[in-house]
Amino acid sequence: MAAATAMTFDIPKKHKACVYDKPGTISTKVEYLDTPEPGPGEVLIRLTHSGVCHSDIGIMENSWRGLPYPTQAGQVGGHEGVGIVQKLGPGAEVGNIKLGDRVGVKWIAAACGACAACYEGADGVCFNQKISGYYYPGTFQQYVVGPANYVTPIPPALSSADAAPLLCAGVTTYSALRKSEAKSGQWVVIVGAGGGLGHLATQIGSRGMALRIIGIDHGSKEVLVKDCGAESFIDITKFDDTAIGEEVKRITGGLGASAVIVCTSSNKAYGQAMGFLRFGGTVVCVGMPEGEMVPISTAFPALLVSKQTKIVGSLVGNQREAIELLDLASRGIVETQYRSEKMENLTEVFKEMSEGRIQGRVVLDLQ
Repeated sequence: MAAATAMTFDIPKKHKACVYDKPGTISTKVEYLDTPEPGPGEVLIRLTHSGVCHSDIGIMENSWRGLPYPTQAGQVGGHEGVGIVQKLGPGAEVGNIKLGDRVGVKWIAAACGACAACYEGADGVCFNQKISGYYYPGTFQQYVVGPANYVTPIPPALSSADAAPLLCAGVTTYSALRKSEAKSGQWVVIVGAGGGLGHLATQIGSRGMALRIIGIDHGSKEVLVKDCGAESFIDITKFDDTAIGEEVKRITGGLGASAVIVCTSSNKAYGQAMGFLRFGGTVVCVGMPEGEMVPISTAFPALLVSKQTKIVGSLVGNQREAIELLDLASRGIVETQYRSEKMENLTEVFKEMSEGRIQGRVVLDLQ
């Protein structure tokens, strides 16, 4: 019997990447970078697709005041990458990831697995995390390394382009819905329901968790939101702060929603969200407003106490939730609405995103 031939790949010495050339502004530049070598326990991935997330704008423009350091020129952004394993670093061959496997790179590119957060399955807040696209190589490029024990396997039934946005937008909203503790049949409001995160949250909640979804967004996104499974839609432009809360109460029979998932990065949206809740309800904070940090304007302790409501934060999901969410998508329960663009068009994509003109998601074809 002939011996099996080892799988090998032609790996270039340099590869194409899109960098932030003028941090503080919306500007990217395509450059050629040295292709990295995988270190101990790492794999080299040839990326074929990367989603584009609103978080990337916050990092590129240095507009998230909560980040410890300003982004430096030359940073490769992106944190929703899918590709094929091309090379194993020393020791990586003992794990479950093999040459030729399709894997994903998430917002948390690496978690230590040994801190208190990781021990409790909260690797999204790992004390020693590496963030893809922020002081660590991102996914707007053709080759990247990642830890063999933390890249996410992509199910065979799911295309790479479909999978990419799920690695941040999908798993983030899936985790947020779980943290809301809403039960099947209860009302949940998705604020920003027609955006990259919101349209996935709407599908996951309605089709994957049997929740009754109220989508809130600009009227131009109503068809998309309802196609994603929302039972009701509220056009944000047609109501003031008081009236929009009354409309949520009307839809829910006077009680209000059991949970509100705020996917948009708007301080005003957070201020409105508290008024959507029924007794014992939960606001889940997902979208991070840019600029100076301000408190939620309506989070009065007396109201929290009297209605027994809660406010919780949800950064990203953990590795288990990522695998669960990809399984839902591979069975057709969740489907990303996206358009495909080339790396060279990334600056224009960011401009559209900054102006709120994108429905669903944008996926870069890196091939």
